[in-house]
Amino acid sequence: MNALVFVVAVLWVVVIGLIVALFALARQVGVLFERVSPMGALVNDTGPKVGDASPVYRLPSLTGGPEVLIGPRPERSTLVFFLSPTCPVCKKLLPVIASVRQAEKAWLDIVLASDGERDKHERFIETARLSAYPYVLSTELGIAYRVSRLPYAVLLDSAGTIRAKGLVNNREQLESLFNAKEMGVASIQDFLDGAPAVSH
Repeated sequence: MNALVFVVAVLWVVVIGLIVALFALARQVGVLFERVSPMGALVNDTGPKVGDASPVYRLPSLTGGPEVLIGPRPERSTLVFFLSPTCPVCKKLLPVIASVRQAEKAWLDIVLASDGERDKHERFIETARLSAYPYVLSTELGIAYRVSRLPYAVLLDSAGTIRAKGLVNNREQLESLFNAKEMGVASIQDFLDGAPAVSH
């Protein structure tokens, strides 16, 4: 009988120990999640700031059609996606861009932008099947936005105001631009840091 009581007591100690360990583990998982949670597009402090009017450009598209307007567009927002034929991350994001274009087509236009030799970009458009997008070549556009690394994206509202921008290496960082616009903040980092909303 004493042996049975001892075994039951030991089992209760083990169960209580497991419960305590489970709570401790859950707390650590929560802390880890906070540390590695997606931070959104990587925003640089150079170039026009979020909330500023975008420089206005009218540029020919390598894929034909009318001139592409970078600036105010009635009832349409614009995502300018800077890429390069030699950028592997840019190529990896092209299916994401296609998905976003389809999902957000009611309010968003996507413009692909780069600079360099026209023939290389024409080959890239053909091999990557980008003929459905406006595709502009402009060194001045990249300089105006201070684009130093790729892929980089700038989200403009219908008034041509910059609503979000940053280096985007994956779907989460790209979508964070839309989240920042909806929340009225310059970036997800600003939201997490408690920064005030950007004035509209």
